[in-house]
Amino acid sequence: MRTPPVVSEQEWMDAWQEMLIKEKEVMRARDALAAQRRRMPWLAVHRDYEFDGPDGRVNLLDLFDGRRQLIIYRAFIEEGTGDWPAHGCPGCSLMADHVPNLAHLNARDTTFVYVSRASQADLERMKAKMGWRHPWYTITDGFDADFGVRDWHGTNAFIRDDENRIYRTYFVNGRGDETFVNTWNLLDITALGRQENWEDSPPGYPQDPPYEWWTWNDSYAEHRPWRWFGDPDPDDPDDQRPPHP
Repeated sequence: MRTPPVVSEQEWMDAWQEMLIKEKEVMRARDALAAQRRRMPWLAVHRDYEFDGPDGRVNLLDLFDGRRQLIIYRAFIEEGTGDWPAHGCPGCSLMADHVPNLAHLNARDTTFVYVSRASQADLERMKAKMGWRHPWYTITDGFDADFGVRDWHGTNAFIRDDENRIYRTYFVNGRGDETFVNTWNLLDITALGRQENWEDSPPGYPQDPPYEWWTWNDSYAEHRPWRWFGDPDPDDPDDQRPPHP
């Protein structure tokens, strides 16, 4: 493994200051992108979508829980994913492990929920098994198809006006969702990084294929790396799966 040089404290501080200049440039670019996001046009939502919840049937407006904004992540924790019924999709499970204390979002008049096609009984069972506590609803209609999350995970943002009219304001999927996973953000500040073979690292650094080392939080002890979602379909231009290295 070819490591970087070991230097004096002053040389290290000089290198850190040089990195800090670039990091501030990236932060300012992210701020500008967020400002553009806030100026995105709104798309009116006309259909009254329905979901099953822990207290019965609710609609899209109900998911706001009285707040102005709503964020919905579509997770594949359901039949046909992962090693169901033991677990759902490993990637969506990894996402669920990183949902923060929602009191802070709620304080900014924003609600955050997950939706899947699993029944409420299955979702409650899985939440208890995996230690998840955030609100989770069951899709009952075409919400997933209408909002770009029928076949792939993704996050939609909505807002309601004073007349309770609902608008779609943003959508992100694919690697865009990884900003919500602090495990990757924390690994990105370490010397070895994510240790995945797409990264630009010095020769000899430990690297494995992405999508293979992740697993359910209760299964790392017996985990064997495997590509849990398969290879992309060459006949599907919308297939977001990266090719196997």
